[in-house]
Amino acid sequence: MAEAVFMPRLGQSVESCIITRWEKKKGDIVEEGDVLFCYETDKASFDEIAKVSGILLEFFYEEGDEVPVLANVAVIGKAGESVDAFRSSSPTTSAVELSAADSVNVNPLETSQHDASVETPSDEKIRISPRARCIAQAKGISIQGLHGSGPNGRIIVRDVESAGLNAPKAEPAVLIVPKAEPEAIKTVKAEQNVSTPAFAPIISNDDFVETPLSNMRKLIAKGMHASLQNSAQLTHHTSADARKLLELRASYKVRAEKGEIPNITLNDLVCYATVRALEKMPAINSHFLGDRTKTFKKVHLGIAVDTDRGLMVPVIRNADDLKLKALATQMKAMAENCRKGNVDPELLRSENASFTISNLGAYGIELFTPVINLPQSGILGVNTITYRPADIGNGIIAFIPVIGLSLTYDHRALDGAPASAFLKEIRNQIENLSNDLV
Repeated sequence: MAEAVFMPRLGQSVESCIITRWEKKKGDIVEEGDVLFCYETDKASFDEIAKVSGILLEFFYEEGDEVPVLANVAVIGKAGESVDAFRSSSPTTSAVELSAADSVNVNPLETSQHDASVETPSDEKIRISPRARCIAQAKGISIQGLHGSGPNGRIIVRDVESAGLNAPKAEPAVLIVPKAEPEAIKTVKAEQNVSTPAFAPIISNDDFVETPLSNMRKLIAKGMHASLQNSAQLTHHTSADARKLLELRASYKVRAEKGEIPNITLNDLVCYATVRALEKMPAINSHFLGDRTKTFKKVHLGIAVDTDRGLMVPVIRNADDLKLKALATQMKAMAENCRKGNVDPELLRSENASFTISNLGAYGIELFTPVINLPQSGILGVNTITYRPADIGNGIIAFIPVIGLSLTYDHRALDGAPASAFLKEIRNQIENLSNDLV
């Protein structure tokens, strides 16, 4: 019996997803556990795994389509089975009910995927997704009169893009200067009235490749730009004596090889020390909300994870309740889920973390300026270990290992002195880690 493949619901904040790539084609044999397609939310990218074996009889959305959660995406069954009963592109009743926010105007700059409802002069409401509305505004395309191909006649991205392709395009005007200077011919873009420089080199298409940004990359870029535009960010740098870190790491590595404990890395130790510092100085364990500051009683630690799909920052809830071994285990499991594409999107929302750590030490970075995940008040950048001269006692100067620490904080939420004191406390925690943490 043929079975439908539905777009998963990933968290309460996700109302639609974008199919980025089909891994199977119509007619392909599908085994249970195979990746059917890849899709993106406004937070991360994921793989949809086949729940049953059979043949991919049909799929109802193309790559790049925005699909409501719980909508029927494809059908898997036996050769020759009819798919007519599955052709409705409307999501299930629960999904329609959950999208009842259509009557609310949505800011196109927000990442919420609820339908936007636009009032027309005739009081008729046009149902359009926020992403489609934003693209329409950017391209100057009127949404009135557009036919929506999404569920319940909703206008989605492909409808706007199709309208853009069919819209008449203004031809660029060419300004030709006197023949005495033929090399100075300039092309003027009529719609912008901007001239290109004389003698501009002509670059062949063979010299470059243009790759469209993925939806996730666009969202990352938008978030980073918004963070720098909408906060007063300042970074302080220091370093901590890493001899204790390296000593504990070497000891734990031997025990991990014997199977006594999980593998505990330098990053695990730094994160543990940072959590302890946040407990002692909670002012930066907060969100800056414009007219007030929300200070958290618990530490919800965001961990930057590099994946093939892009940067993800999942949160470890109540990290202050975890011992080192439990913290290390949860961090590894969370990072693995991010790389596999099956992390809960709710754990990727910057609002759900109270503080974030980003570690570039493995890449040999000695100093960098991390960007805050708003509305958080701060983020710690962890750098590589280097060797510097230091007084080790009795007037003896020797080279010791030090680990670089870079704290970016929102100066609206915190002054320089308490921020510096917090960074100093992190250094103190790193340099004085206990020998009996596990």
